[in-house]
Amino acid sequence: MSRLTRLAGWLVSLSLGTLVLTHAVEAREMVSVNRPEINMRAGAGTGYAARWALNRGYPLEVTGRKGPWLKVRDFENDAGWVFRPLVGKTPHHVVKAPVANIRSAPGTGSAIVGKAGRGEVLRTLDRQGSWVKVQPESGRKGWVARRLLWGW
Repeated sequence: MSRLTRLAGWLVSLSLGTLVLTHAVEAREMVSVNRPEINMRAGAGTGYAARWALNRGYPLEVTGRKGPWLKVRDFENDAGWVFRPLVGKTPHHVVKAPVANIRSAPGTGSAIVGKAGRGEVLRTLDRQGSWVKVQPESGRKGWVARRLLWGW
């Protein structure tokens, strides 16, 4: 086998591996809290200590399962377990920047109609390129740059 043929085969393998990895990252499973408040626990069961209380809409990435329990992580990479019936599939984002401007339209030239602080949960309404249309629990709908948010 020539060096050129081996190199071509290696490049195809690398490209396919990158494609599969990219798809896997995009296909992550997300959930959000669908009750006023739930506990994120240290283990899969009510016998484990509650580590954090999470409010309605808080987005979580699912990293594992054990019976009716989901192993999850949040935007700060904190991990724990939540009971599956207490979360749902309504998309939300959480602000990961110190402050995020909420704008009237997608783009930095648009008027600022509000602000959201780090850790604030925003309901996801739409996506457009690198912008997400959101609505805070109490506030005006608007657009936030995706790089300032975590969720789906």
